[in-house]
Amino acid sequence: MYDFLNLFSYSFVMRAFVVGILVSLCASLLGVTLVLKKYSMIGDGLTHVGFGAMTVALSLNFAPLFIAVPVMFVCAFLLLKLRENSKINSDAAIALISSSSIAIGVISASLTGGMNVDVYGYMFGSILALTKADVVLCLVLSLIILGIYLFLYNKIFAVTFDEPFASASGINTKKFNTMFSILTAFTVIIGMRIMGTMLISGLIIFPAISAMGLFASYKKVTIAAVIISLVSFVTGMIASCIFSYIPVGAGVVVTNLIILIITRIFKYVFLKS
Repeated sequence: MYDFLNLFSYSFVMRAFVVGILVSLCASLLGVTLVLKKYSMIGDGLTHVGFGAMTVALSLNFAPLFIAVPVMFVCAFLLLKLRENSKINSDAAIALISSSSIAIGVISASLTGGMNVDVYGYMFGSILALTKADVVLCLVLSLIILGIYLFLYNKIFAVTFDEPFASASGINTKKFNTMFSILTAFTVIIGMRIMGTMLISGLIIFPAISAMGLFASYKKVTIAAVIISLVSFVTGMIASCIFSYIPVGAGVVVTNLIILIITRIFKYVFLKS
């Protein structure tokens, strides 16, 4: 017990908890709308784009976020347009961009010495990688995301459930969809250091799906998704601290998977009509 409590005396552990909790909040709030609107693949596609951009930046000895932020914003907008307007099937278009981004990242890493510690950390997350500057950036971006979500909650609800009605009511749904893609890009950016580019999408998708298996109300689903996301992160984080061979991202996603299975069993046994 002493060793466990002693973990919180380390500054890097505290930084990881602060960033992880903020990322969990943002990811779960956005995840409900993304899943309901069937935009979850956009979030997954952005994580792969993030890996490619980060790896290229590391290969060129640039600050990773200096390259990743503009690239992901452009790709967030592009993925949304492909989903809405392209003659190509949207899932196929996202898969093309995702696989291309991973391929570019792998080639960049191979040309500069292979999958080193930095690349591995960005792929699967590392509690040792977070700096004070990362925490400040996370705080700023998280406050922006949470502020926008809370301020526009009613409009987000309308666009999520009945986009034609929302449009007829005077809401610019295209701008809202673009905003959501950009906010998702923000969330992926602040979550890449702690969760890893390959696993951050799990923090967006899993809690929403688990919550939807328990509740039908949008508000209840959102609250449940936040709780599930926070519990999953804290559990995965503690597991990573105790067992050093478990990456943070992997521990969080596996915890989310276990909760999803439990909620499905609970629904089948106790909520089956």
